[in-house]
Amino acid sequence: MKINPIEAMILVGGKGTRLKSAVHDRPKPMAEVAGKPFLEWLMLSLYEQGVRKVILCTGYMGEMVESYFGDGEKWNLQVRYSHEPFPLGTGGAIRHALDLVQGDRFLVLNGDSYCRFDIGAMEAKHNSRSALATMWLEKMDNCNRYGSVVLDENGMILSFSEKSSVSGSGLINAGVYLIERRLVETIEKDRMVSLERDIFPNIIGKGLTGVVGEGVFVDIGTPESYTSAEKILATDFTDKNSKG
Repeated sequence: MKINPIEAMILVGGKGTRLKSAVHDRPKPMAEVAGKPFLEWLMLSLYEQGVRKVILCTGYMGEMVESYFGDGEKWNLQVRYSHEPFPLGTGGAIRHALDLVQGDRFLVLNGDSYCRFDIGAMEAKHNSRSALATMWLEKMDNCNRYGSVVLDENGMILSFSEKSSVSGSGLINAGVYLIERRLVETIEKDRMVSLERDIFPNIIGKGLTGVVGEGVFVDIGTPESYTSAEKILATDFTDKNSKG
């Protein structure tokens, strides 16, 4: 397996309010799915693509995350932690953790969703367009719960909404981003900032690109989607391993 020097951040600080009825004693990314914490599946997916350094951006019940993953040696990963002192939003949490990043660009993953993203495809698109940020997108029959995205023929994002009131099929934000450090440096420290609402809309036409996947997408944001995640994840990893 080729080692990819790119670093990854996973956002695991949210309370997961909508999931409380199903998972009430732990942060949402630590919810058990197919015998493992959901976050562990994300770590395994990064390892499979050669990532070896992961920064976990913790918040609510972050000590449970740190206790479970430790330094990451069990998974052959180097794991470090950035604990937000108060809720900072997705952009604020990334800015708070930036000092732990060594490279000029890095991956960001939402800690409550999983998809079969391809780092190589994201890097190729990112480089070809000299992008500030590249989003992994998935096709969805109903975009209502997710960010709705429109691309041009060159993969540049024409419009992006973090949540859409319009139902119907289209492309959704799958919660995986390749981001330039210089973009994150523009975010004010210790302030609540949303990548999806405050940052990405402002760089449309200025370096926001997207790559469309055709694979699995699952999130655990609601009790219903959490219930469906177990079979999807277990099956997806079995399929990948049998092909590999």
